[in-house]
Amino acid sequence: MITLFGLAGSGKGTQGRALAELFGWRWLSVGEVIRQTGGYDDIINGGNLISDDDVIKMMSKQIEKSEAEGFEVILDGYPRNVVQTKWILENMPGKLDGAIVLEVPEEELLNRLALRGRDDDKERDSIEKRFEIYNRNIDEMLALLGSENIPVERVNGVGAVEDVTARLTEVIKKMDPDATEQLDDVNGGEIEKSYGE
Repeated sequence: MITLFGLAGSGKGTQGRALAELFGWRWLSVGEVIRQTGGYDDIINGGNLISDDDVIKMMSKQIEKSEAEGFEVILDGYPRNVVQTKWILENMPGKLDGAIVLEVPEEELLNRLALRGRDDDKERDSIEKRFEIYNRNIDEMLALLGSENIPVERVNGVGAVEDVTARLTEVIKKMDPDATEQLDDVNGGEIEKSYGE
């Protein structure tokens, strides 16, 4: 299991889908899971976060379902804070192979979000609040993962989508010993690999 971190607009969803297809994994986006579960629109559009208990329940259910169906998992934006990180480390020991941080300058992110046009991307205050929450949590989360010897890599998220995918692919192959074999085995079959598509 690999997790992708990055600010809103950094390309986690695009890259998560692409990597899931490449490796034959399942992409699990915390944002998509929350949106499709429903009932949280006001919280999301205000730039706030869902309670840890709710997020943990939703995501653990999807992770367990994916694994029961035989899929490795690529997480997109989860865990979101130290509480959720500790929960994974304590309740899913040995499952997290690595964490990757997609790094994109904030000005570029604002341009991408303006083009994306999602409801929760329209208000500058909401976006800045999401950036602030992320920045407040990420260093402590990465330190916690590092203290458990989970590899953490930072990857440049600027450039053509396929170039960023290639950078991420090389990092994942280093983090997960089975990834290269899985990459070779995938033949573009009809299996549904992503949550929310």
